[in-house]
Amino acid sequence: MPRVCNHGPVPIVVQKFGGSSVADAEKIRRCAQRAFDARQAGQDVVVVVSAMGKTTDGLIDLAHEISASPPRREMDQLLAAGEQVSIALAAMALQELGHEAVSLTGAQCGLRTDASFTSARIKSIDRRQIERHLEAGKIVVVAGFQGVDEDGSTTTLGRGGSDTTAVALAAALEADVCEICTDVRGVLTADPRIVPDARLLPEISYEEMFELAALGAQIVAPRAVFLGMKFAVPIHVRHAMLPDTGTMIVQETSTMEQNEVTGVALKNGVGRVTMQDLPLGNGIQATIFDALADAHLFVDDIIQNRVDDARMSITFTADAADLKDARAALQPLVDRIGGRLRVDEDLCRVSAVGVGMRTHSGVAARMFRALEEAPDGPITIENITTSEIKIACILSEADGPRAVRAVHDAFGLGQTAS
Repeated sequence: MPRVCNHGPVPIVVQKFGGSSVADAEKIRRCAQRAFDARQAGQDVVVVVSAMGKTTDGLIDLAHEISASPPRREMDQLLAAGEQVSIALAAMALQELGHEAVSLTGAQCGLRTDASFTSARIKSIDRRQIERHLEAGKIVVVAGFQGVDEDGSTTTLGRGGSDTTAVALAAALEADVCEICTDVRGVLTADPRIVPDARLLPEISYEEMFELAALGAQIVAPRAVFLGMKFAVPIHVRHAMLPDTGTMIVQETSTMEQNEVTGVALKNGVGRVTMQDLPLGNGIQATIFDALADAHLFVDDIIQNRVDDARMSITFTADAADLKDARAALQPLVDRIGGRLRVDEDLCRVSAVGVGMRTHSGVAARMFRALEEAPDGPITIENITTSEIKIACILSEADGPRAVRAVHDAFGLGQTAS
């Protein structure tokens, strides 16, 4: 609940700064200045920070020097140290600017999770500690990515955990906005490193952003977008060091359906597992995916084909890094029930996303034609999956960048076409 002063409720802003934004002392000072300016403008400010630069990667490497298979609980205990360095330094920087600040770990800010170490889920947030500090006029600096389970053990939230922390805190505090401050200007129609004329989107729907994030657009973590959609938290993606207007992630509006496609995403490091000549029968699918679940593996697209009256094939995609574990989980099963296992690497996924697909026909044909007529030769489509607002194609990883450019051009998404 926002606190109330003589002029009415005080607006609350949650600002999240990622690892690249707090990579050194000077960048931490600049992030602190941004939080300080928001406080001077009359807002209550909660800052969420990640570990500095590549700190988390360094800690992971160090753990694997000690143990080939580090215990998940101890990994969380280790990885949480990175954010604790950042919050203390950020609070110091704010105090050097002349404003009182306090740093809080995930446990100290009341963020409770389940006990799924390295990939914990938020169960609740006790906002009283943060509110007490805000009422005292302080800027609160919170460690992203981490929480505590019911036994008091430190947990981490997995990929994109700091984004998730920020949006969850914004929801719990009923904040006016959650700012995701990063090293890009906002959400663009494609990765500008691949498409130089990619256009900044002033706004995008939660649903579109969720799909783009899940499909490879590394701007905001999918879990954070989902939480924003669930609790109606306005999310403002903007550059951490520049006064750009950025992109607002909001509820869908009628004007968003004017264009068939809003953005194009590329996800590299995709692998594909195909189980051929499986016996056709009830329970085979459950057995296969139980084995993958027991190995803690996540899968994406699943395709089943019936070959004849006795046989079928099942294909799914997963992160290439998980293929070794997937093979280990499935090969004994395939050997037992019959069939053949094939694993393909060096694939990518190119996806077109837009709520306008609901009201425009011919979008799929246009995308496939763009790949067929791509500069430097046709691009072979390995698999296709669709939803109400996306079309995703599995391709050779080598074709990914030019596929993105071809699809982006086909739908007129560039700056010159705006």
